[in-house]
Amino acid sequence: MSVLVATDLDRTMIYSQAAMGEAQFAALDTVCVEIYRDAPLSYMTTTAVELLARLADEVPVIPTTTRTPAQYERIALPGSPFRYAVASNGGRILVDGADDPGWRRHVERSVSESGSDLDEVLAELRTRLDDSWVQSLRVADDLFCYLVVEPISQPDDFLPAWQDWCAARGWTASQQGRKIYATPRSVTKSAAIAEVRRRLVDDGTISADAELCAAGDGWLDTDLLEAADHAIRPRHGELDLLGWSTPGLSVTAETGALAGVEILEWFHDRCSVRTASDPGRPDVRAVGTS
Repeated sequence: MSVLVATDLDRTMIYSQAAMGEAQFAALDTVCVEIYRDAPLSYMTTTAVELLARLADEVPVIPTTTRTPAQYERIALPGSPFRYAVASNGGRILVDGADDPGWRRHVERSVSESGSDLDEVLAELRTRLDDSWVQSLRVADDLFCYLVVEPISQPDDFLPAWQDWCAARGWTASQQGRKIYATPRSVTKSAAIAEVRRRLVDDGTISADAELCAAGDGWLDTDLLEAADHAIRPRHGELDLLGWSTPGLSVTAETGALAGVEILEWFHDRCSVRTASDPGRPDVRAVGTS
């Protein structure tokens, strides 16, 4: 096997009704893939469901999310069960659905050696908040934190100032819609995917020269997109608002859930090209001809 796929989930593979927009949600055939508090929350188009299930049957697919393991487990993702998944923005590697304690210990050591701890960050953050624009402050997996805010009321200078404070202490701050994340700089999706890739090479699942294809829409996906051999982002979300790019990056023509379909088609194209070029692999189109 010469391809590995790592993909973000929210607003890349799966979409809430709000993320799609009312018109798109009404026009598309969708499947609910997440129930939360007895109500449907996240969807995929029927085409995306078929494409992801087929992709997972052909190559290793690693769901790669900032969600905690408990939040990730709410999703009935096509192609499940996945041998590996990355949760908590790289703070957790799940193996056959179970947490890998060795990786978590490695992450905790890295955080302790690289900057401020979560308690210090929370203490400082609380001094900067105002109930007029902050709905809640939440801690995720005892590893990072995020605010749920009303963007229309959010002070213009909050995020730049908070980013500067975090950067000086080994943390990063980013905003995705109504959520503002503060995460340790040493906790990344790319580091967790590199570890998964190493394991898949060691056990012979993929070849040593296997190429990484990745997708994501937010600032917390940038390290993953930069580390990939082939990367794509949707034409919406935080990175699109920032105009973010990196050499070789593809950007979808579509937005919303249709961008998710386009990303999956792109994955299939990349995997087909790479598989056909595998050295020593017979060209299936030539079988039976001479």
